[in-house]
Amino acid sequence: MIIFSLLRRAPLSLTLLTDHFADIEGPRQASKVTYGLFDVLFLTLTALISGAEGWEEIEDFGHLRMEWLKDYGYFSHGIPVHATIGRFVYRIDPQSLHQRFIRWMQATEKLTDKEMVAADGKTLRRSYKRNDRQSTMHMISAFATKNGVVLGQRRTHEKSNEITAVSELVELLELEGAMLTLDAMSC
Repeated sequence: MIIFSLLRRAPLSLTLLTDHFADIEGPRQASKVTYGLFDVLFLTLTALISGAEGWEEIEDFGHLRMEWLKDYGYFSHGIPVHATIGRFVYRIDPQSLHQRFIRWMQATEKLTDKEMVAADGKTLRRSYKRNDRQSTMHMISAFATKNGVVLGQRRTHEKSNEITAVSELVELLELEGAMLTLDAMSC
């Protein structure tokens, strides 16, 4: 987990993550709350940044890094099981989460003049649903090449292509002064 060592060296970035995600709301019944929403969200985000894939790996990351996680959250009831983590994440408003993630990345990663940002579309693996015959999910990502981080992502609209999503993402990220590279389809 090379990326975990980067997280350990970036307390400012994690403090900013706390600032941007601490007030996120989830539709839960107050009497049934065992795990804090921010704790589960923080666990999930840091595990994903560190390379975890799937709810089980997020839970494993939590057990392995419990002492480190307590530096940023409460975790008074320990780490939730993977099914609970999945339920939490599914119930969070994706648009609210997306906006907070973008604001966190804007606060964390300052683009300098003529910094290279690569925008490209990808088809997500295993996103095709055979039973309901929906097409695969296509995403546009903006990647800061110098820092090696994704600044933001945008899903392409159904019955559309990545051209409209690229312009929406560029506008959202406010990339003024940065050098944006695009593939042939976006040009």
